[in-house]
Amino acid sequence: MKIGCPKEIKPQEFRVGMTPNAAQEAIARGHEVIIETGAGQGSGFDNADYIAAGATIVDTAAEVFATADMIVKVKEPQAAERKMLREGQLLFTYLHLAPDPDQTHDLLASGCTAIAYETVTDSSGGLPLLAPMSEVAGRLAPQVGSWTLQKANGGRGVLMGGVPGVGPAKVVVIGGGVVGTHAAQIAAGMGADVTVLDRSLPRLRYLDDVFGNRFKNQYSTAGATAELIQSADMVIGAVLIPGAAAPKLVTREQLSTMKPGAVLVDVAIDQGGCFETSKATTHAEPIYEVDGIMHYCVANMPGAVARTSTIALGNATMPFMLALADKGWKQACQDDPHLLAGLNVHAGQLTYYAVGKALGIDVVSPNVVIKS
Repeated sequence: MKIGCPKEIKPQEFRVGMTPNAAQEAIARGHEVIIETGAGQGSGFDNADYIAAGATIVDTAAEVFATADMIVKVKEPQAAERKMLREGQLLFTYLHLAPDPDQTHDLLASGCTAIAYETVTDSSGGLPLLAPMSEVAGRLAPQVGSWTLQKANGGRGVLMGGVPGVGPAKVVVIGGGVVGTHAAQIAAGMGADVTVLDRSLPRLRYLDDVFGNRFKNQYSTAGATAELIQSADMVIGAVLIPGAAAPKLVTREQLSTMKPGAVLVDVAIDQGGCFETSKATTHAEPIYEVDGIMHYCVANMPGAVARTSTIALGNATMPFMLALADKGWKQACQDDPHLLAGLNVHAGQLTYYAVGKALGIDVVSPNVVIKS
């Protein structure tokens, strides 16, 4: 199979969809790898690294899309990239379709087959291709939130760990999954007073068993959230419903109950955000203010630490990418129901229920698609 990896064109996206090691693995199995020149530069991989792995370097993304049977990326294809997709071509990347009707309709119109990293599952009910970036984003959230809290950036001017005689910042993490757990760990490690909210009692018991009193946890209700955000210096939104739009857990009206200069960090912004006032931002202009509350809503947070993120993502995606290349998408999905869960679009048909529900589009079962 011809596997293509274009350079990411989303603003300030420095990750790359395929590492030289992944390219070498694919080539060793008899596949051809085509890399757009400079694609890995933001992650510290030069053209020479890919050439040494046996890949072919081309000058433009158009050449990659025109040549490759499978396109491997990081972020969802941008409008210019979607125009280059073609019928029968396989796209393997993050998609986050539920809050993005334009992308969804373009993918359907292209006739391509699109498998989304974020909806591939595993035997324990986890999301193995989302997990590494969730880990990175979770660990980044308190870091970027503490920067936003600085007075020069519009925040309250509160130090996360405080100092002797002055209390630490109060941090509320909404969601106790992968993102929330890593965010709580780092925030607590910075000395903050941290409370994690979650609706799963088993998850809360797990957090209590593993982390003890490093941070507090509480069952998540609308009332508990409303009460805690009033005293919070930072609120980290870490809620995920796989493949679906994120629920809005803090309303604009509630901002008036918060401390002026408090910070909202919305890690769920890829799925539409979990704060009513969230809108996607970039690393170039990451923060904005609404009603005196600072918002950090960068849609590709892990791109800030591109090398770590690229290697972590590549480690997770490579086995699936190789299975798709070795067997073809249909046989690979027949052999692995967890990979089949990643199928979102095929030949003009939507195949992921949560996206169809969010966008009001009819859905065809992926099991029907692979048997047709």
